[in-house]
Amino acid sequence: MVADGGVVVLSGAGLSTESGIPDYRGPSGRRRPSSPMTYQDFTGSAAARRRYWARSHLGWRHIERARPNPGHRAVARLQELGLVSAIITQNVDGLHQEAGAGDVIELHGSLYRVRCLSCGERTPRARLDARLSAANPGWAADATQVNPDGDASLDDSLIDGFAVVDCEGCGGLLKPDVIFFGENVPPPRVAECYTLSERAGLLLVLGSSLTVLSGYRFVRHAARHAVPVAIVNQGATRGDEHARLTLDAPLGDTLTNLVSRCPT
Repeated sequence: MVADGGVVVLSGAGLSTESGIPDYRGPSGRRRPSSPMTYQDFTGSAAARRRYWARSHLGWRHIERARPNPGHRAVARLQELGLVSAIITQNVDGLHQEAGAGDVIELHGSLYRVRCLSCGERTPRARLDARLSAANPGWAADATQVNPDGDASLDDSLIDGFAVVDCEGCGGLLKPDVIFFGENVPPPRVAECYTLSERAGLLLVLGSSLTVLSGYRFVRHAARHAVPVAIVNQGATRGDEHARLTLDAPLGDTLTNLVSRCPT
């Protein structure tokens, strides 16, 4: 199926677990305990923003150190071979690009950018990290858990004194350039993904349970347009009924083996 070309990859958090970034649900399909920030809470409460940035400042160290694993490198190689035409990722870790892939649509944005909610300016996350470190000298904490969105579990006593910084240009609120719960993916981005999924030779889902509609809708859309769907994931997925092939297997070894079998 992959060797026929025209493959559009739809990747999820399961592809990055071998890089040390945990997924949301694991093989059981049950969501791991976490309290994700909502857009409404973030914009409506200074305390919520302080909580988010303290936890994210700590979790960012873990995300920044993560490196592409064999699964990411295999996808980039399939693209280099001309078999993968586009990549839609639900991940915000930037590992596809670091592995050498291009034409990556970041459905939920990227933790590597920060956006001002007032003037719209986008700046590198590394710049914000340096500013937060300077604003909080001597602040030290250890993460007990890091989530796929870079949010780390942190004792409340370490959050109260954390100083948040605002946009250097206009003084507006800064937000990671990612889609929070309660926030919509920009319609043009969704439309592009619909177009890709209906024109694909194969929609290849990698490491996503497809539990949330954000990614699942493209699987349904592909199936409606008679585009074959193949799913490689550890555990069952919401999209299994639409797939011609499902494979419950680790991503790194499976994709590396796939590359070795494809024509070069």
